[in-house]
Amino acid sequence: MVDRRTLLLASMAAFLPATTFARQSSPSPKTFDYGPAKLDIYAPDGASGLPVVFFVHGGAWEFGKRSQVGAKPAFLLANGFCFVSIDYRMLPEADVATQANDVEKAYAYVMANVAGHGGDPTRIVGMGHSAGCHLIALTGMRGGLPGVAGLLLDDTRAYDLAALEKNGGMERAYARVFSDPSQWAALSPASYVDGRKHPPTFIAYSGASGRGEESKAFAERLRATGTEVTLFDGSAYTHMSINRDFGRGGDALTAAALTFLKSTVG
Repeated sequence: MVDRRTLLLASMAAFLPATTFARQSSPSPKTFDYGPAKLDIYAPDGASGLPVVFFVHGGAWEFGKRSQVGAKPAFLLANGFCFVSIDYRMLPEADVATQANDVEKAYAYVMANVAGHGGDPTRIVGMGHSAGCHLIALTGMRGGLPGVAGLLLDDTRAYDLAALEKNGGMERAYARVFSDPSQWAALSPASYVDGRKHPPTFIAYSGASGRGEESKAFAERLRATGTEVTLFDGSAYTHMSINRDFGRGGDALTAAALTFLKSTVG
């Protein structure tokens, strides 16, 4: 059964700027070891100076892998981007602070090397879903992604961990991963927002519990600094489909995100 909000999103997609939706299977990447783990670089043949989307996968900080990218590489390559997807060390081998450091090391590797694969190191947008969304937000807000052109944040509740606890959301994966309250401030993207302007930020949230409230609060906190923020109401999506559907034909989030990407680095 298709609900009213899903129909509305589909209608919105029809009026957004035309995009190229790839119909081929995902292109093959080149794999590199950046130190703690590996990353994949996807680039069109003969590419030069293209903007780059740097993606961090989700998986509750405990699982997931860089190959879980769905239609993203094919779609973004078809629309004039290079795409990078990284692995990072998982819990319990590495805590969240170490994972954030892994993301920053991977980003530094891409900055230093992506020009040799057709990408422009001055036009990189950081993107993440779920746990990867938290890690991109954390590293981007604290200045760990120097020169990053923008952030595309896809569905997390972990923007402000103290507020999450206060609102009753520190449960299940969040309670396991963030069990030490003394670390909450350092691991909260919101801790690094106040007092300075940040790169343009696109924040999408699904209909999963609490996502809208935390995303809206984070967006308002960013806007108060003068940061350009795009807030996408994806409440017709599940937490999984808001990631899985990216790059598929007719997807409203994909069209809105591509508009953001092109306005930021296009």
